[in-house]
Amino acid sequence: MTADAHLAAEFYGSARGAVTARVLRARLSMMWPDLQGEAVLGIGYSAPYLRLWRDHAKRCIALTPAQLGAAHWPAGAANLSCTAEEDALPFADLTFDRILLVHGLETAENAKRLLREVWRVLKDDGRLMIVAPNRSSMWAYWDSTPFGHGLPYSTGQISRLLAAGLFRVERRDAALWMPPFRLRILLRGSPLFERAGRNLMPGLAGVTLTEAVKDVYAAMPVNAVPRRLVLSGAA
Repeated sequence: MTADAHLAAEFYGSARGAVTARVLRARLSMMWPDLQGEAVLGIGYSAPYLRLWRDHAKRCIALTPAQLGAAHWPAGAANLSCTAEEDALPFADLTFDRILLVHGLETAENAKRLLREVWRVLKDDGRLMIVAPNRSSMWAYWDSTPFGHGLPYSTGQISRLLAAGLFRVERRDAALWMPPFRLRILLRGSPLFERAGRNLMPGLAGVTLTEAVKDVYAAMPVNAVPRRLVLSGAA
């Protein structure tokens, strides 16, 4: 089962969603603090996170895969949103400096094809950030949030998927140790949960953040070894 854009919009419009976005934006801003003048693409349901960079980036585009339905920037935002098939992104090769994939990988109909398209539209020196539900966490199975839909991933699974897609993992992070409940007392305690979880239960975070770059050398064809012609016959 996959989440849709309506569910995600409803979630991020709630108090629980606002706290979730704030926690994740804090981690994303540490990993990508300055995208001044860069072209940024968000795939999945990315608008709550692209707001970190949309005032300074050269361009910010939020793309929602067709199977999730249409999603739009909040009213008054000057950037772009669009909907397209995940395996046919409507952009030229080598267009983006950064690509953020959030609520995208776990809901992809074909993750390998999606990453193939990401590889195509990402610049050779660009960077990909994947935010995905951690299959060891409660968030991955709590279907009142967008993280509880689709296919959760372990860090090992993401690494193998990226390697198969000709990407190389550069950095990892994690977030969302608070329980995925609506109780306001828990939401107010989110900073405490994040600090305690990071120190005491690093493997039980709700989501993982994986930064990757193109493995350009892995994509280069190996030169064929010339064959030697061996003649045989009677002496």
